[in-house]
Amino acid sequence: MKAYIRLTAGLAAIGVITFSIYTVRSHVSATPDYPTASINAQSPTVVIEIPSGATGSQVGQILFEKGVTESALAYFRAAVANPKSAQVAPGAHLLNLKISAEQALSQLLDPKRIPNLIKVFEGAWKSEVRTSLIRYGFSANEVDKAFGSAELPKGFSDVEGLLFPAQYTFPKGTSAREAVQVMVDRFRAEVSGQNLLAASGKYIPQQLLVIASIVQAEGDSKDFAKVSRVVRNRLEIGMPLQLDSTVHYIKKVRGQIFLSTDSTLIKSAYNTYKHYGLPPTPIGNPGSAAIDAALNPSSGDWLFFITVAPGDTRFTRSNDEFLQWKSLYEKNRKAGAFK
Repeated sequence: MKAYIRLTAGLAAIGVITFSIYTVRSHVSATPDYPTASINAQSPTVVIEIPSGATGSQVGQILFEKGVTESALAYFRAAVANPKSAQVAPGAHLLNLKISAEQALSQLLDPKRIPNLIKVFEGAWKSEVRTSLIRYGFSANEVDKAFGSAELPKGFSDVEGLLFPAQYTFPKGTSAREAVQVMVDRFRAEVSGQNLLAASGKYIPQQLLVIASIVQAEGDSKDFAKVSRVVRNRLEIGMPLQLDSTVHYIKKVRGQIFLSTDSTLIKSAYNTYKHYGLPPTPIGNPGSAAIDAALNPSSGDWLFFITVAPGDTRFTRSNDEFLQWKSLYEKNRKAGAFK
């Protein structure tokens, strides 16, 4: 008798769940949603503000109240069906009015529709991020104080290298310190950043981040792991790094291939032509691929590398071979191959 009662109770429970699902499905299928709209330059728009940490249902309600979607539930359905909805950034977004929920989600994910978007590109210098933050609306004093007061991972003393490359926008009222902290926290949240901070061995995390920044500045992504190996090989035999990127960092110049002899004589701790070992801090903010390469260099005995033509970077241990390739590089440069 007890077994029968339990079974009946179980069937009753299943019946309730089935009815609930049926009711929800019936309701969902009738959810109001604008048809896919044809959009042009004259289509009406509205700027909406997505709060930090907003849920899909909260975003849906904002879109509905602003006249973007026909119902809050329509957006919620579209967000649940698309994993990319988790990538919707907090802050301001420019959206069209009276569009379908799927169009609304697509526009929320479109960086071109984010006013005052801050783009930290891979290899960007702290000084370049500073300029972007000032253009965003923060004062120079606010940004400088934010750089100096940000909470950094243990053992790090400067934000250079920890401002993770990504696209950022912030809700109204965000302070410069909060904005900078978001960038540092993004570094901590990335798998590559976590791996670097947890690394142990011959090189401590601070040194690995410097290596990653050099790798980012010196090579194409396909060569990152090889460049990482060259850096390590030189360090391990006490050979000066002699890297152009460290001098470019001092001079704050980009896009230059040629480095004059006078430039290699600049008095600076970052000048790897004059000083042995790694620079005192990273020379930019590396992305995940460069960080991974710093942690996992290729196997090889190379001590030299040079890009003789765009897309053609060569690695060798032989100084004689390097000098031959350098002559080829000079020939190609003078012929305009790098323009």
